[in-house]
Amino acid sequence: MRIDHIALYVKDLERTREFFQSYFQARSNNGYRNPKSGLRTYFLTFEDGTRLEIMTRSDLEDPEKSEFRTGYIHLAFSLGSSEAVDSITKRLADDGFTVLSGPRTTGDGYYESCVLGPEGNILELTV
Repeated sequence: MRIDHIALYVKDLERTREFFQSYFQARSNNGYRNPKSGLRTYFLTFEDGTRLEIMTRSDLEDPEKSEFRTGYIHLAFSLGSSEAVDSITKRLADDGFTVLSGPRTTGDGYYESCVLGPEGNILELTV
């Protein structure tokens, strides 16, 4: 068994798609639109075949996100090397994204950084 994909509701679908294409080389499908519900989606596929579905609709709620809450908390991307973690973290910071931590080696031995991506979603960048 494997997880087929993870889905993420966002307000700005196009900006989010461009973000994952630019920073993580995601390939996007042509999208889907349900005219009845107003749902719009893209499936983003990463190099190893992992998929992220990004979705939007006009009736979304967007409560404040707390870093310490129950439920899904971050998306982790294994970048292959500490140099890649450093490089992408710097690029995101230079482009105005908030770096929450790192790059650093954590107490349990991971080399990582955590960055607030589009719409305040936490992204963990690791080797």
